[in-house]
Amino acid sequence: MSQPSRIQDARHYDVIVSPVITEKATLASEQNKVVFRVAKTATKPQIKAAVERLFDVKVESVNTLVRKGKNKVFRGIRGTQSDVKKAVVTLAEGHKIDVTTGL
Repeated sequence: MSQPSRIQDARHYDVIVSPVITEKATLASEQNKVVFRVAKTATKPQIKAAVERLFDVKVESVNTLVRKGKNKVFRGIRGTQSDVKKAVVTLAEGHKIDVTTGL
């Protein structure tokens, strides 16, 4: 493996933080959609390239959303959850990602 290729792979791991495993994300997987937490600065083309390279699948589209952090109180101490950026990745027909296995 050449040096620029390894740097590119490391950049892909920085773009995708983790898969989202919730009931809603599981239902979306029936429509060939996978949900990931991504870096706040990640763009849709970067997310598409990272998913295609890391999971060896064909991506049709990428939709992103930012969930604003909430104010919470825990044992009388006020705190703020951080903002979270998510990406809903639609895969091409016949492609599949199993998020329950590690990468």
